[in-house]
Amino acid sequence: MNKAQLIDAIAAKAKLTKVDAKKALDAFISVTEGALKKGDRIALVGFGSFSVSKRSARTGRNPRTGAAIKIPAKKVVRFKAGAELSAIK
Repeated sequence: MNKAQLIDAIAAKAKLTKVDAKKALDAFISVTEGALKKGDRIALVGFGSFSVSKRSARTGRNPRTGAAIKIPAKKVVRFKAGAELSAIK
């Protein structure tokens, strides 16, 4: 499902216009991005939680040449599915 399909599904499920559904989705993305940049954790009960974790620097390999390369440390966004989402089969 891409963003346009998600907006259509939200609009249909919540009985909103597509414009309002797009505004709501964009607001959710913006608020989530802002909170994660501040280092906050976002927990949606039953769905899951978003958090930021640090990935340490490591040595990797260039697949073309086989030469060792240094991969710098960075922060990454993690998503952990909640119990209800994990139970989907």
